[in-house]
Amino acid sequence: MSVPVPPGPAGPDRLPLLDVLRGVAILGTLMTNVWVFAAPGAEWGVLTGTASGASLGHLLDEPSPALAAETLFRLAADGKFLALLTVLFGVGLAIQYDSARRRGRPWPRSYRPRAWFLLAEGTVHFVLVFAWDVLMAYALCALLVSRLLAAPPRVRRVVFRSAVAFHLLLMTGLTVVLALDDGGATTGPDLDPAVAELYAHGSYPAQVAFRLTHALALRIEPVLSFALLVTLFLAGVRLLRAGAFAPGEHGRRLRVRLLGWGLGLGLPLTLGASLAGSDGFLIQRYVAGPVLALGYLGLVGVTLDRVGRLPLVTGLSAVGRTALSCYVAQNLLCMLACYGIGLGLAERLRDSGPWWVMGLWAAVSAVLVLGARLWLHRFPTGPLESVQRRVLRRPPEASPSTS
Repeated sequence: MSVPVPPGPAGPDRLPLLDVLRGVAILGTLMTNVWVFAAPGAEWGVLTGTASGASLGHLLDEPSPALAAETLFRLAADGKFLALLTVLFGVGLAIQYDSARRRGRPWPRSYRPRAWFLLAEGTVHFVLVFAWDVLMAYALCALLVSRLLAAPPRVRRVVFRSAVAFHLLLMTGLTVVLALDDGGATTGPDLDPAVAELYAHGSYPAQVAFRLTHALALRIEPVLSFALLVTLFLAGVRLLRAGAFAPGEHGRRLRVRLLGWGLGLGLPLTLGASLAGSDGFLIQRYVAGPVLALGYLGLVGVTLDRVGRLPLVTGLSAVGRTALSCYVAQNLLCMLACYGIGLGLAERLRDSGPWWVMGLWAAVSAVLVLGARLWLHRFPTGPLESVQRRVLRRPPEASPSTS
């Protein structure tokens, strides 16, 4: 359901907008994931529908301030920031490819250790913290797209268009099938009370065992959306090479166009799919969401072009520079806040409405922003980023022997 991107270049070549966008995307994915932690059955509730939110259609039928706040909060985030993260991962991959070429390193061979390490990180995160991790899927997708970066542009265009077509056909077909089913798109089997009990009062080892036992079901999203991942990775590559993140007049014009087209197409699609209720869930999350994400990208870029480095922007940039650490930390904090192994807020506050969930998002976001800023005052990279760099550090090349 959410994930950070590979680090961009350091020093004077770093693109400041990318750090801010990463920060926005990390906190934005939490806007979706926080509801998963707070729902009965938590991670398993995604498959049973207990973690799903109300649609605009439901809001029109039963209007109330609490329902309006929850609906708009969820609607603004669901699928949008995950898509933005995926685009940014493609950007980071392209930056690493360009860096490897400048340094004469073989590609994609020089990148593969990073992808395999990311896969290992994602596996650990999936097992120990959060079942809807996407690091694993990003790693596998990166292995494919890294090869495409070294291929002729025509090959990338063919793959991009094929992935778009396949994804749209798949989402349309699944939507039709699910709409014909009385259960709808987001309603699965009834939640087993034993699963709700597991997250409300069960032990941590039992939760880990549950994830491992049901790993295939809990990995269904990256399987269904893999073509979308490829599409968004390649979109990130194209946007970087077009100059969409660069300072200057050309970059500003591209960001304005992204803002106009992304919001102009994404908002009507999102609203229409939400009005359809559960039948429109797949279209809303996996079709309208990525389009609107491009509008968000343009909106953040245009805003940054106009307001400059405000304190909030600096905080978002700090989160972006420590994206991997903040991603894992936000899920860990929510797990400890919501599950019975910690504060158990999901059980204790289950009948108090949506306000505490949005408050939890705000509190965790504030902790991440403050923590990231304090950490970067003392260290150049985040804690998990430092571990990654140490593990993947290239050994110094041996100097030629002399006689």
